[in-house]
Amino acid sequence: MNLRGLFQDFNPSKFLIYSCLLLFSVLLSLRLDGVIQWSYWAVFTPIWLWKLLVIFGASVGTGVWAHNPQYRAEGETCVEFKAMLIAVGLHVLLLMFEVLVCDRVARGFYFWLIVFMPLFLVSPVSVAACVWGFRHDRSLELEVLCSVNILQFIFIALKLDKIINWPWLVVCVPLWILMSFLCLVVLYYIIWSVLFLRSIDIIAEQRRTHITMAISWMTIVVPLLTFEILLVHKLDGHNSLSYVCVFVPLWLSLLTLMATTFGQKGGNHWWFGIRKDFCHFLLELLPFLREYGNVSFDLQRSDDPEAAEDLPVPETPPKIAPMFHKKTGVVITQSPGKYFVPPPKLCIDMPD
Repeated sequence: MNLRGLFQDFNPSKFLIYSCLLLFSVLLSLRLDGVIQWSYWAVFTPIWLWKLLVIFGASVGTGVWAHNPQYRAEGETCVEFKAMLIAVGLHVLLLMFEVLVCDRVARGFYFWLIVFMPLFLVSPVSVAACVWGFRHDRSLELEVLCSVNILQFIFIALKLDKIINWPWLVVCVPLWILMSFLCLVVLYYIIWSVLFLRSIDIIAEQRRTHITMAISWMTIVVPLLTFEILLVHKLDGHNSLSYVCVFVPLWLSLLTLMATTFGQKGGNHWWFGIRKDFCHFLLELLPFLREYGNVSFDLQRSDDPEAAEDLPVPETPPKIAPMFHKKTGVVITQSPGKYFVPPPKLCIDMPD
């Protein structure tokens, strides 16, 4: 395991999001089961922390952008800065929705359609952001997630206001369509992994990459689908499981997503105005971490001396006699790895 390569591909933004969502889901399940009696404003603390870091990081990045005009001519700096502004705009709209949810649960006197208004606005903005991201080759997962779920947001708001009396299984039909697509993606990765394993023309690195992708998608999509099915049956009254048991598959998916952030390149360099990779910035800020960043582990080798004796001893390359040049007398020694047997001399007899 190469720690240097592992942390060079680390994506801190996604790690922060998944960590906050994991902590929030734990607090929410405990609150719904009555284990803790906190107010929902306190239960949403991880969400407030996430949004606070986003707004503060964007503010610092904007300040660095404004005070250093020379940075604007560096490569794709303008594209990254615009991507940061789009992301912070969507996060502000999501923050408005979360504040309205807490206020609606605490007071409970206005319609849920009003609460979901920021999400209704997020969806068309996300569609425009996705078009912009595709044109500039940007990865926009949050924007895609918000843009494809607008119909689901409308159904949930209508169900909570009791305008429609459908069961939750029918209300979540848009979600089932999306999860069907994700299941097809999982099946795609599994099939390609099997084909790569059976192929002899594929190097080991490519096989390992496809197997890792297949396992990652399985451990993300399958538990997520299980959580959604359990939650729908819980809301419809078809099972008596506690909310903690219902949320366990979701925690498994979030833990897997947190693990995958160590292999995902990317991340906007304009957050907090650092203008470089997060790990490089951290190593410059804390130089003593460089000693640990250069450590690598070989899990296949053992420190047991008896096991070391069983390892095959590499053969000694054959010694090749030096050759003397006739005119200069310089000794020329050929490399053992590049020695080739000279071809035989070709003798052609000329006729008399």
